[in-house]
Amino acid sequence: MSIDPYYNVRAFHSFVQETLHELGPAPEQPLIKAAVAVVIENPFAGRWVEDLSPLTDPSASLGTELGSRLVALLGGRAVESYGKGGLAGVNGEQEHVVACITTVFGDALRDAVGGGKAWISSASKVAATGAQIDIPLAYKDEVYVRSHYDAITIALPDGPRPDELVIIVAGASGGRPNARVGGMTVADVIARDQN
Repeated sequence: MSIDPYYNVRAFHSFVQETLHELGPAPEQPLIKAAVAVVIENPFAGRWVEDLSPLTDPSASLGTELGSRLVALLGGRAVESYGKGGLAGVNGEQEHVVACITTVFGDALRDAVGGGKAWISSASKVAATGAQIDIPLAYKDEVYVRSHYDAITIALPDGPRPDELVIIVAGASGGRPNARVGGMTVADVIARDQN
């Protein structure tokens, strides 16, 4: 584990969803969606702190570790889409999660999953233990690729506890099965970027 010791890690949770087909023809390859969550102590729970940089400064280590675990969950398939987010326990603030998943975190996540040019979709909220959260997904090199607009829903049965943060990354091996509502395609982006 390569997470900075500033973060007191209690647990990791991993989620994998494999879709073989929806209505209509089966895709050539199953769609694999996955998410990895790390549960850490919230050092600012229950108190107002103006400067949240202690959460942000070492956050590249979170992005690297979670990104590496995400890649492993996809079982050798390339990460085509990604997203990030998290939950703050009820003694914390949404801002505590956001401080952990800024550009410092995002750049490390991109490196860990094999690159990405698009901004990373995110969701965060304050929640009780066991709450669900939808982590949005979008194509990693261009946010306007409509076929890859998706999400993965996760919940941790034991987190976040009131004084904890849950930091989450998610990814998928492709777009939605049978996506057919038009718009920019992955092929369009590849052709554009080669010129």
